[in-house]
Amino acid sequence: SSQVGFALGLMRAGPWGAAAAWAAFTLPSAILLVLFALGAGSVLDGPVSQGIVHGLKVTAVAIVAHAVWGMARSLCPDRRRAGIALGALFIVFLVSGPLGQVVAIAVGALAGIMLCRVRTEINVQELSLPVSARAGNLAGLVFVTLLAGLPLLVWASPDPSAILAVMDAFYRAGALVFGGGHVVLPLLESEVVQSGWVSAEAFLTGYGAAQAVPGPLFTFASYLGAVMTPLGGSLFGAGLALVMIFLPGLLLLVAVMPHWNRFRRWNSAQALMRGANAAVVGILGAALYQPVWVSAILGPGEFALALTGFLLLSVWKLPAWWVVIILAGGGILITL
Repeated sequence: SSQVGFALGLMRAGPWGAAAAWAAFTLPSAILLVLFALGAGSVLDGPVSQGIVHGLKVTAVAIVAHAVWGMARSLCPDRRRAGIALGALFIVFLVSGPLGQVVAIAVGALAGIMLCRVRTEINVQELSLPVSARAGNLAGLVFVTLLAGLPLLVWASPDPSAILAVMDAFYRAGALVFGGGHVVLPLLESEVVQSGWVSAEAFLTGYGAAQAVPGPLFTFASYLGAVMTPLGGSLFGAGLALVMIFLPGLLLLVAVMPHWNRFRRWNSAQALMRGANAAVVGILGAALYQPVWVSAILGPGEFALALTGFLLLSVWKLPAWWVVIILAGGGILITL
């Protein structure tokens, strides 16, 4: 969604319009999550507040389960793509860390080319996109340079700075996400929770709170930047994490735009996307179990609360912010 807003701004008013559209769409939710992060330590204390935190963690279960269900229906409508999703889930469980997700998407894309090709002529409408091939190639070069260069700098530095480590972690998470905001959850968890920067409880609490604010889910990074230990929990950390997680997607968008019309006509590209999208469903399914389910569902009360939230989203079609409020109240009841 943030990339769509950025592209619309670029098409209407050039680079300044793109920047304005991105900021207007992103900053409201980012500011709200930073305020939540900075106030959570002092406000969320005591049994009632701990119940709210617990309810937010259970909310994450309901939200992610609903996302998996919805994405599976749209991206895995046949046996082949369902099989790709299942294979991706197994790969993520077998290969730990971000590497498992990269391998799962790569295998899914290759499987898509072999299994999901539709042998019909592709008719596409030509789009006039205001990005030159030179600008697109430059953006692609910057994207690849940062993706490869930041980890090398961290590895080569005997004592890498906290700023450099945070830039690398959030840029890599943003660069490897494919298929929607919820997919960033396992990537961020492996970067900030497994490294000890953020506790699992604080991570899922913020993720639950992110469901109650408008705007793109990537603004969850601003919450993490404000609470994680490397930068001491600061506004600077929030801003740095926010910019670095969005930057790769925006660079890649600019890089692809000059070649988009040709790419859309390529039948193999369509098949590749079908396979990769199916793999994303499997990756998110793995994230539903670990870290979301394992950290939040501690007994029958939490299970009933998560099921209630899922049904409110999928059957009653309540907006996510309503479900956050209801499950936060339920968290208080099962905690007291």
